[in-house]
Amino acid sequence: MSENCFHCGQGIEKERISFDEKIFCCTGCKSVYEILNINNLSNFYELNKRAGIRPDENISQYDYLDTPEIFERITDFSEGNTSLVTFRIPVIHCSSCIWLLESLHTLNKDIHYSQVNFTRKTLQISFNHNHLKLSDLAKFLTNLGYKPAINLETADKNEDNLDKSLLVKLAIAGFAFGNGMFLAFPEYIGGEDFWMDHYKGLFRILMFLLSVPVVFYSASDYYKSAWYGLKNKIVNIDVPIVLGIFVLFGRSIYEIATDYGPGYFDTLCGLLFFMLLGKIFQKRTYSSLSYDRDYKSFYPIAVTKVDFNGKQDNILLSEIKIGDRILVRNQEIIPVDAILISGNGNIDNSFITGESESITKNPGDKIFAGGKQIGSSLELEVIKNVDQSYLTQLWNKEAFKKHETGLDTLINEISKYFTFIILGIALVAGIYWYFIDLETMFQVISAVLIIACPCALALSSPFTFGHIMRILGRNKFYVKDTLTIEKIAKVNTLVFDKTGTITHRKKSNIKYEGSEIQEFDLLNIKSLVKNSNHPLSKSLYEFLEVKDEYFPVDDFVEISGKGYEANVRGNIYKIGSAKYNNQESKNLETAVYISKNDQFIGKFIFKNEYREHLKSLFKKLLNYKIFILSGDNSSEENQLKEIIPNYSSMAFNQNPEDKLNYIQNLQNQGLKVIMLGDGLNDAGALKQSNVGIAISDDSNSFTPSSDVIMNGEKVSELDRYLNVCKGSITIVKLTFLISFLYNVVGLTFAVTGKMNPLFAALIMPASSITVISFTTVSTWILGKKHFKKQA
Repeated sequence: MSENCFHCGQGIEKERISFDEKIFCCTGCKSVYEILNINNLSNFYELNKRAGIRPDENISQYDYLDTPEIFERITDFSEGNTSLVTFRIPVIHCSSCIWLLESLHTLNKDIHYSQVNFTRKTLQISFNHNHLKLSDLAKFLTNLGYKPAINLETADKNEDNLDKSLLVKLAIAGFAFGNGMFLAFPEYIGGEDFWMDHYKGLFRILMFLLSVPVVFYSASDYYKSAWYGLKNKIVNIDVPIVLGIFVLFGRSIYEIATDYGPGYFDTLCGLLFFMLLGKIFQKRTYSSLSYDRDYKSFYPIAVTKVDFNGKQDNILLSEIKIGDRILVRNQEIIPVDAILISGNGNIDNSFITGESESITKNPGDKIFAGGKQIGSSLELEVIKNVDQSYLTQLWNKEAFKKHETGLDTLINEISKYFTFIILGIALVAGIYWYFIDLETMFQVISAVLIIACPCALALSSPFTFGHIMRILGRNKFYVKDTLTIEKIAKVNTLVFDKTGTITHRKKSNIKYEGSEIQEFDLLNIKSLVKNSNHPLSKSLYEFLEVKDEYFPVDDFVEISGKGYEANVRGNIYKIGSAKYNNQESKNLETAVYISKNDQFIGKFIFKNEYREHLKSLFKKLLNYKIFILSGDNSSEENQLKEIIPNYSSMAFNQNPEDKLNYIQNLQNQGLKVIMLGDGLNDAGALKQSNVGIAISDDSNSFTPSSDVIMNGEKVSELDRYLNVCKGSITIVKLTFLISFLYNVVGLTFAVTGKMNPLFAALIMPASSITVISFTTVSTWILGKKHFKKQA
């Protein structure tokens, strides 16, 4: 009796190693077993029996990876003690692989985290490169049985194109289908021709030979999918398809072996040809959506470009060129790889590495995109073009995801029960026809199993939401992912931050009260406010009418919700609230207080300008509960009540933590909340809400904790975006209905024996084309209805 390895499940051939009352095929498998048990990961084997992979006994030498030039090319990011690398691991194939590879940090203390992209078969690892060399990391993975594929193609981070093997399988199936139909034609037309009768056996054998590579090669993906599903105790939708193939093939062999008939080899080849055609169509659809997401969904991030005369200008992120100089303020994300020209860099790379550790940077040092500056503003020189897909990866990082179920989960649940229902229908129909007509029974079972494939059902949600994301993006409403659209449609509560959201960032009526400020101090104050991304600071910067001369800012410290201070030309300036400057706010007013060397100078009083058409907006939001939050005092409460007569509540003097708690309290009441805030200042509340919308007014307000980035000038049109998201859910439900109608009509004909399996195979791509055509037209109409110019 042959023995199998406890870890990898393969037959023992070369050596037999006994350890811990278990048998292993090599020392590699034994080592992996020991590692898992030492680190309390023995439930790896309980999750998936024999899911391990035999480690490669001839481990390649990876020392070349430690060469500085190659290390820099292979890694995605490297700074301080941390590096990020993405390996392509072709052998990733099941849930156990994912589980083990995402538990690497428990196996090696120098690995911070690891994340698998199952679709692309990639593994991203954050590790301490001072303690763990890149070559040792590659060897470590190889010893585990997950040898990384490292070559020039993977180093260049090229995306996989359409699987060419799928085209080969389609070509083989098409060739066999065409020639099989030609060979089957004489028997279809019938007649008593002696020559035909004499050679029909040869024709049948030729049809059998043509079908063999189709059944055993072209259909192999369906077998693998069904097997992996059953192996993981999941009955996926490929199971009935595989059963249908086996039924047709087995019945056909029986017919030619007993000279009962010609079989269904031509039908089987045609069936797989059209199914593979549908699969290619579906892959093309998904890849086109992915491409559009990566390269065309430009976020409304404007970067402050600085010319050699010191003049500042806001330009779109996409317009940055190598050699440009940009300004990055406190708490802002660095959008591109750059060299530090001036300023004291204190970079927080937690968005990239997951490690909350600040890195000090000096002029001349390289700074990676995705880092966040903590402290005074920096002047940077761009050394790489914008990589939009990299920012997409940052925005969709696991740390900022809100794990909620949605339509995708609904589709999976439907598919799961759908498979059992179809198998039940096939069984009942088969038993019925067994007693009436044995030949018809096989056709009925095959037609039922084939026609019920829910390809159209699987396409409906991503294709509809993909179109909606493009429509919203063209209208300056940038959605993180498709699930966000569904969450927006379910929301019943809107929470607006006041400053910078329903008020203009730059438009304010500003009045100064206090002792006269000398030009020396005005220049210093303007240099200081330039470092803050707070809306009032930006308004004040525009208001100060002195030449734009920047002086070095040292020891910059900002306390969120209170103010900031720094040393400018030997003087300590404090800018912020009354309390922060040891003053009392005598009147209900929005003001910025300023002190020099702990001596109060004066205050700038702001009368906010509200965005246009807000009254008409809130009249259209009668179906939502409206809440207003503000870090300012209640001086403008009466004006807000006039603009928003249907408000539920208002809260003032709210710091960032208060706003987060406010959102939590609403959610505890069972409300689904959208929070609209001004980016990083409201990051906690944006992340806590069901949907966080960061408002951007030509500023670098990129925040990974938000679900949507919305252009500020579009706030007064919020109702349109909410209605489009609701309308998209209706479209998805209609596409579900179309898909089910196809199946109901098809199954009705199939169980009555009036449908040929080949015709069933034709209906599959037809239903997908119908669904995609419907969702394309309906989303276009929906977009035109709400956004006449940019649908």
